[in-house]
Amino acid sequence: MDNNKIFGRLIFLAFFLFSTTCYGANPDTIQPRHKVTLPEAHIGDLEIDMKLLDSYGRLPENIRQFYFDARAVFSENPDAGFSHPDIIDAAQKYDMPLMGAPMQGNLREDGVDIWLRPGTAEKLFLKVTSSDGSFEKSFDQNSIESGVAQRIVVDGLTSDKNYKYSVIVSNKSVADGEFKTAPVSGNKGVFKLAFGSCFHKIGLHNPNLISQILDREPHAMMLLGDMAVDDRENQINMHRSDYLLRDVSKSWSQLSTNLPLYASWDDHDYFNNDLGGIPEGFTEADREAVRAVWHENWVNPENSHPGIYFNTRIGPVEVIMPDTRSFRENERRGEYGAYLGKEQLNWLKETLKKSDAPFKIISSGTMWSDYITPGKDSWGTWDTEGREELFNFIETENISGVILVSGDRHGARGFTIPRPSGFQFYEFQVASLGGVPGPAAMAEDTSNQLFGYLGKDIIAFGEFTFDTQGDKPVVTFRLINEFGKILEEHILNLER
Repeated sequence: MDNNKIFGRLIFLAFFLFSTTCYGANPDTIQPRHKVTLPEAHIGDLEIDMKLLDSYGRLPENIRQFYFDARAVFSENPDAGFSHPDIIDAAQKYDMPLMGAPMQGNLREDGVDIWLRPGTAEKLFLKVTSSDGSFEKSFDQNSIESGVAQRIVVDGLTSDKNYKYSVIVSNKSVADGEFKTAPVSGNKGVFKLAFGSCFHKIGLHNPNLISQILDREPHAMMLLGDMAVDDRENQINMHRSDYLLRDVSKSWSQLSTNLPLYASWDDHDYFNNDLGGIPEGFTEADREAVRAVWHENWVNPENSHPGIYFNTRIGPVEVIMPDTRSFRENERRGEYGAYLGKEQLNWLKETLKKSDAPFKIISSGTMWSDYITPGKDSWGTWDTEGREELFNFIETENISGVILVSGDRHGARGFTIPRPSGFQFYEFQVASLGGVPGPAAMAEDTSNQLFGYLGKDIIAFGEFTFDTQGDKPVVTFRLINEFGKILEEHILNLER
């Protein structure tokens, strides 16, 4: 082969390597280097997890090696936590002052919470500046313990304003992001909230999807389950390993550092497929351990009750995220209270009654309705009486602006749930963040279905736009794919 041909092939190889590792390319052009199926993601062995980590381009070598070493510690030590000496040593060896990306949550009118896990005991602080440069404030975190997650409460800011932040360790910026504070609750304006479920590890590494979510500039995002952990049951060490895989992901870093997140779990985050409550062969201690590791790895508004459920007001929206897994009573399936438990059901009703937000979004890990497969793991197949009690309560108390969102059944679908009074609820089931196969897109009876997409054919997220500028508040739902195309748009009629 002559020198010109050799040079030409070298140029082609260099271009190919650059194109497959470049994160800054147009999202339409980025293709995964490794495709991982859902069954493989559920297995989650070392080979599969490394493919996920490098699926859209090889990470910097120090991050890859830190994850590799830390994962080995987790897999070999059932009781290992992030503070294990060998993991701390690896963080120092590979220059990881943070064990992955920070995460935003608990957005408020005057600030936001920033979650992070330091790889060092060095003093760190957060520097927050307004986007126009007119404001700067530092938030010190003095009691640092290597490997122990920190929640930094950023407050004293101005509502509905853009800010930037940097995490500073040893006088060096090690992470940065931006956010917009929530608008004052009673003010008129436009507010966006993204949502979806079923990353199943696969989707959270997808730069195409993450770029489109951020480009739409929502104030926050709801994640409804099957996010980062896949079928680890009571192996808390491997729950932690899966969360580390999330935190070192390039694409997840873009999302979590730049958008406040609100999360709830479903079966695969919890124990395993279709499991809830205390599954056969497991114990109350196992349930408490899974709840505890969840709280360690998300930055939801803090609550004082068991489980992971919470509510919070963000601008014109009351976000209500029940725990639809860990309170199930398996031996009483089909009986009243077997899905949420009576205490949580009463909390949900009281939360709705007390809220004066024009809109209330209630999530469920599994579907509210029974239209698909049919019901399978839905609220209705677990507790039809409890679901009816809630629906009837909303109607008789004249609680306005309620929207239902759900996940679990891979794909994306919209439904109405008609009531005897003539009113109808809207349910939007967007379980397409990972683009994984699932049941039929359409119900056998489509008379109450707005749309349907197969899981294997779509990678997409949902978006609500709440407009309170006119005489009557208006909300628009959109379904948007990983390339920014609006697949569905529906203006909701929430009037009774």
